[in-house]
Amino acid sequence: MKTSRNTKKGSAYPKGAPGGKKKDHRGNHLFPRYMQEKLAITVIVITLALFGLVTVLYRIINENNESYNKIVLSQRQQEYSNRVIPYRRGDIVDRNGTYLATSEKVYNLIIDPKQIMSKPENYLEPTIEALVTSFGFDAAELRQAIEDRKDSAYLRYSKGRQLSYDQKTAFEDLAKQTNDAYRHSEDDAEAGKRVKGIWFEDEYKRIYPYNSLACNVIGFTSSDGSVGNGGIEQYYNSSLVGVNGREYGYLDEESNLEGVVKPAENGKTIVSTIDVNIQNILQKYVDEWQNSVGSQVTAAIAMDPGSGEILGMATSNVFDLNNPRDTSGYTEQELYTMGLTEAAAVYRRENDGARISEEEVPQHFSREDILSYGQQVAWNQIWRNFCVSDTYEPGSPSKVFTVAAGLEEGVLKGNEYFECLGLLHVADRDIKCSAYRKGGHGTLNLTESLMQSCNVAMMRIGSMLGSERFAKYQSIFGFGDKTGIDLPGEADTSSLIYTADQLGPTELATNSFGQTYNCTMIQMAAAFCSVINGGSYYEPHVVKQILNEQGSVVERKDPVLVREMVSQSTADFLKEVLFRTVSEGTGGAAKVAGYDVGGKTGTAEKLPRSAKNYLVSFAGFAPIDDPQLFVYVVIDTPGYPPGEQQAHSSYASAIFSKIMTEALPYLNVFPAEELPDGGEAEGSLPSEEGISSDSQGETPAETEAPKVYDTDEYIDGGDGEGGFDSGVPDKVPEDPDQTEESPVSDPLMMPVPQVPEEMLSGRKTTQASSEGETTQEASSAGEDTVSEETSSQAPDGESTASEDA
Repeated sequence: MKTSRNTKKGSAYPKGAPGGKKKDHRGNHLFPRYMQEKLAITVIVITLALFGLVTVLYRIINENNESYNKIVLSQRQQEYSNRVIPYRRGDIVDRNGTYLATSEKVYNLIIDPKQIMSKPENYLEPTIEALVTSFGFDAAELRQAIEDRKDSAYLRYSKGRQLSYDQKTAFEDLAKQTNDAYRHSEDDAEAGKRVKGIWFEDEYKRIYPYNSLACNVIGFTSSDGSVGNGGIEQYYNSSLVGVNGREYGYLDEESNLEGVVKPAENGKTIVSTIDVNIQNILQKYVDEWQNSVGSQVTAAIAMDPGSGEILGMATSNVFDLNNPRDTSGYTEQELYTMGLTEAAAVYRRENDGARISEEEVPQHFSREDILSYGQQVAWNQIWRNFCVSDTYEPGSPSKVFTVAAGLEEGVLKGNEYFECLGLLHVADRDIKCSAYRKGGHGTLNLTESLMQSCNVAMMRIGSMLGSERFAKYQSIFGFGDKTGIDLPGEADTSSLIYTADQLGPTELATNSFGQTYNCTMIQMAAAFCSVINGGSYYEPHVVKQILNEQGSVVERKDPVLVREMVSQSTADFLKEVLFRTVSEGTGGAAKVAGYDVGGKTGTAEKLPRSAKNYLVSFAGFAPIDDPQLFVYVVIDTPGYPPGEQQAHSSYASAIFSKIMTEALPYLNVFPAEELPDGGEAEGSLPSEEGISSDSQGETPAETEAPKVYDTDEYIDGGDGEGGFDSGVPDKVPEDPDQTEESPVSDPLMMPVPQVPEEMLSGRKTTQASSEGETTQEASSAGEDTVSEETSSQAPDGESTASEDA
């Protein structure tokens, strides 16, 4: 069967048929002329537009090339590592270079949520898992923090602060291992995962190697170490802080991005006067007392008498410098109770003096606010430096200054005698001596008056001086003025002492033996040192030098001589008296085996007098000839029942003895004599506290049987209801409840001393009527009129103090 096939050699249409025209058109592919013209115009226009665009772009780039480069490079610069380099806070060291406060580098965890959330399916969970594994963070909390700040490139995670170097490197190692494992995974889904967006920022953490040692002197810092709080940290903060450095990029003249590191300028090192070993000795025996008997506060200061340098300063109120805000020693109820009182005070300050009772406080403050106020009160109590910030009535150590003033003014010659009958009637009251219950001290010379701490003798010396001269010497010895110690928070006592115009008869009498005015421990220590060092008052200080980072001295804190206080002869007399006070008198418990020690006891009655609470103290030094170490011990309200059980200065004297027994050999102060076998100090507590024996019948002329003196300054409470009534007024200068004292014209009434006849035999005595022989020690113009004192010179150079009846 035949089939037709198209051979493509001809056409089925005859030549000239209509189908032939269509073929010709297909073969030639011709456009109409008008279409060709439009196409040409379009091509020309596009070409011209492109040429114009190229020209404009060229001009823009050519004219603005530099500015565009800077824009681009500045964006690169922002991406470049631009970080703060923290400074290192300066160290605090003791006088021998032992670190008391230092700073170690720590690391803060920084999260880059923006980088992590750029591919959350690959980065989020691996990063969270690594952080949880390394640091134990809460995964849900981390995830929430990252998602909430997904557009931020910097998130400092609060729980990742101050990480150690070991913690940091442990995480970095884990992240590297995890990323390597992901990278080599055969699973495509796993191979893209990474631990991303985590880095660490440097910081310094303040470290106190000895925890609570000398905490009140050193102080502590804020959490970032930039601000000192208390002690040397606060007072010398400007020297301890440095200047942060910075690592950053910048554009050079050729617009190249350069990296630069400006190093941090670290803080300076403070060399303190504190000796860690002396401080440890002080704290050891303060704690020993506090842990056995206890008190409201027990404190001790060790000082170099010849320079004013503080070698140690310890109190029973201690806290851990590495955790200063710990109030675990208080119950919640105690904090709440303290908070009620503070909240009431806050309300009064914020409402123009309007008052609310503590019962009304919860109506105005939430429980959380009250507890917060209570916590602040607790912190203030914990951080307070008793030695500098708290004031008290000093008691008998101030008798040294009363005698010094008398000697300097010439009203005392050193050979006077005083009669103590146990009390002295002053203005409208009887003011008693500690020996009142046994009928007084009897007849005492000036030396014995200090040795036995006789109040009556001091009141008589005060009256001989008069209010003007007494007030002048209080000021000379620094009472009422700040010492200028380089520690924050020194109490201002200017309103806690009487001016000359305010010193009525009673105030003059009680001030003469250290009652009814206030001082601080550092005031008493500085004044006492000025007497025993020959009369020079040095400003107390706790810093010796300031060093730069290279260890070079940039500032010296040399001893500052403020003024000359007393003459060398007065200082020598008082040192000898203070030596006998320890060797024979009321300071018996302060003896140190092998050493010549001097000092003065103190038993001060606190306010209110009716409570019968006492502050006992001892201020002493060694050796006598060239004092190298002064120690002042104060026990505020010993942990015994009120009354005579508290009122024993031997408590403080015994602590002093233990401190000196260890401190003197450490300071290479050699004993004056060989120590007995066993090395036991003689200065133990008296076998019978208080009076060793009564010596009323002896006289200075009878040297065959030497006197045996009281070896403790104490108060005999007696058997009467309410115990011993000292007669000391219930006030100090700033007490708002005090009553006006008698007019300044009231005389200080003193009984005529009953000097034994045998003491006066063969001596020329003076009576009020003796012609030309009465020497009146009247007060200066405008002062209180006091009883007239006469001093009769005996042939052997002694004198007896008597009054014109």
